[in-house]
Amino acid sequence: MTSFPRLVLASRSPRRVELVRQLGLAAEARSAEVDESVQAGEDPVAHVERLAREKADAVAKVASGCLVIGGDTVVVHRGRILGKPADEAEAMSMLRRLSGDWHEVLSGVAVSSGGRTLSGVGRARVRFRSLDDDLARAYVATGEPMDKAGAYGIQGAGAALVEELAGDYYAVVGLPLGRLLDLLERAGWRYRFGSLEPTSPEPG
Repeated sequence: MTSFPRLVLASRSPRRVELVRQLGLAAEARSAEVDESVQAGEDPVAHVERLAREKADAVAKVASGCLVIGGDTVVVHRGRILGKPADEAEAMSMLRRLSGDWHEVLSGVAVSSGGRTLSGVGRARVRFRSLDDDLARAYVATGEPMDKAGAYGIQGAGAALVEELAGDYYAVVGLPLGRLLDLLERAGWRYRFGSLEPTSPEPG
């Protein structure tokens, strides 16, 4: 009988860890050190999917026999990729850009198992309320924006900035769960509310 796979999340993001736990799955979190620079000519979708794959592959090399999940998230506003702000000034600049306007959130996800990596991208469109500098400054002062793409977290106090959302909410949080479950099934594991069952005698 095939045993339940050992899951490793190639990220120490508390948001991604919590989303995996929300599914009732236990996963060890490990950092994946990869260069997150945008390559020449690389569009945002290709960028975020590549990083998810590279993170999963990097951890899979040192987590032999495990099922590894990688993820990466970016915010795209009018063609410009907004990653994590370097400091409070950049966080303010990002929030000013997003104020009163639509932007896109892209979350790449990858599953690496048995030497094979599968990947995809979840996406959503988000519209911010119009923000004055006092509100934006008060939000930055909470510290929440500093480790988040686009300088906000929809699952936290940043929810107060959002007026409308279309698409995959979990992509905005940082891990598109529906896409993840599809990839797990393609890798040979079917989700059954708190566990993974093999779809073939030798998954992955």
